[in-house]
Amino acid sequence: MMKNKHLFLFGGSPPFGKHLGRKFADFCCNNKGKVAVLFLERDGWKEYMKKYTSVLETNGLVKFVYLPLSPIPSKSTIEELVSCTGIVIGGGKTELYRDYIVDTDIGKHIKEMYEQGVPVAGFSAGALISPRNCVIPPIDTPKNKHLFLNGLGLISNCVISVHFTKWKEESNLKSALSKTKVSVGYGIDDDVGLYFLNESFSEKEGTGLVTINLEI
Repeated sequence: MMKNKHLFLFGGSPPFGKHLGRKFADFCCNNKGKVAVLFLERDGWKEYMKKYTSVLETNGLVKFVYLPLSPIPSKSTIEELVSCTGIVIGGGKTELYRDYIVDTDIGKHIKEMYEQGVPVAGFSAGALISPRNCVIPPIDTPKNKHLFLNGLGLISNCVISVHFTKWKEESNLKSALSKTKVSVGYGIDDDVGLYFLNESFSEKEGTGLVTINLEI
């Protein structure tokens, strides 16, 4: 029997919203679950992890593993990842997240787990790398160019824009739609989370969301 696929995409930094946090925790098996947080290591990262876990903890999750990303993940990192019942991909430098996850062993395992029903949540950079088309806006890259790259492929027929209002992303999202030829673009504001069930938009939490459809 096919397992349902669960994807949570957030336009800004953590925490989870209360409703989507509860939903994610339920899919992770609550107090029987274990969640991997994938992140780029930087000063103060240990304290910052509470932002990812706080809402999940209020919904019964007690086990978390923090897996710093690197160009060559260790065997123990892979083993920890595949033992988890939920995956969170953090925010930060989108190009590095993409380099360390997409087209790597980490990415292969994330995709396999997602296909088996393990929920995946992406915050900002984590959201940008999740679709088949990873579109990085000029403001989010040292190259200051609009980048069109391969993404994880957890969702196919859309492009994602994060920090939508703050980064003034409307024209970038429209040009991304035109270039990629997918049918819909989601502009996600900082306080907004989206939930996709089997690659179809199911619900949102928060007050801002822009959807732009490709005009054929």
